[in-house]
Amino acid sequence: MDINWYGLSCFRMIERGKSTVVTDPYNGGLGLTLPKLRADIVTISHEAPGHANRAIWPEATHVIEKPGEYEIGGVFVIGVSMYDPENPDRHNTGYLFDFDGVNVLHLGDLDHIPTQADIDTFGSVNVALVPVGGGKSLNASQAAEVISLIEPEIVIPMHYQIPGCTLELDPLDRFLKVMGIGKYQTMAQLRMTSSGLGEQTQVIILEPQQ
Repeated sequence: MDINWYGLSCFRMIERGKSTVVTDPYNGGLGLTLPKLRADIVTISHEAPGHANRAIWPEATHVIEKPGEYEIGGVFVIGVSMYDPENPDRHNTGYLFDFDGVNVLHLGDLDHIPTQADIDTFGSVNVALVPVGGGKSLNASQAAEVISLIEPEIVIPMHYQIPGCTLELDPLDRFLKVMGIGKYQTMAQLRMTSSGLGEQTQVIILEPQQ
């Protein structure tokens, strides 16, 4: 399967012969321009300009915006409510996508440390898409703690400051410092198979596609 990042919390996931998934499409006005992408499934973690632009995909056959279990075009999707008990009015849904045994977890705009029981709801996670830039979501230290709970093979950081973005977010370097990562390389796209997963957690930095 292939994973591309378009800034903030927006990714596109493609597996041959299966539905194409786009997560958390953002509106204009945030300093970034989301290109026109084909999508069969669009997931919305919560109602906010940076996460819920439904209008850009009027042809999408499925827009998922609430918890539940779904099977669409060969992709299994589990949506789980992940709200902070101390702030119950702020809703957020995390989504697990199962592409033939490669499980990708998108944490949406998670803003607190979930319990281990909450994390265990998703089962085994191979790839975790984790907000790391603070603002109204996890900061670097919180993200590192959540990653230790999930124990994925691959972590892809999201929702941090990139050129052009007008949101007040922390830079990626702050997260990398917390994780003890000095030198790193970026890639335009992550292409992976279940056989290519390692045993140790690795952080992969994707270049935002614009």
